[in-house]
Amino acid sequence: MTVIVLTQCPVGLRGFLTRWLLEISPGVFIGGPSARIRAALWEEVKQYAGQGRALLAYNTDNEQGFTFETHDHKWHPIDREGVTLIHRPNERVSQVPPVTQGWSKAAKRRRFGR
Repeated sequence: MTVIVLTQCPVGLRGFLTRWLLEISPGVFIGGPSARIRAALWEEVKQYAGQGRALLAYNTDNEQGFTFETHDHKWHPIDREGVTLIHRPNERVSQVPPVTQGWSKAAKRRRFGR
């Protein structure tokens, strides 16, 4: 079983993949091609994805029963003692915006002392 997920990729690439895989949802392709065809499809996806992202998951003989590859994702697969995990980069963004002086009623009261 092979699954390819495309995000923000050209429409022509989606049409290309429908020759070998079934599109079950927009950008989600599933099928059972041979390993040689799967590798060729993945090379085409990486070449023609443009600014988009792609994810490939397929069956294999390991502890998890599958493996996956990514193209232009912020999250990357890493191997930890034979188990593939997803590494998410630490992007700490302040959730609280800085206090700014505005023209709200409360800001006017503070400014003019009412």
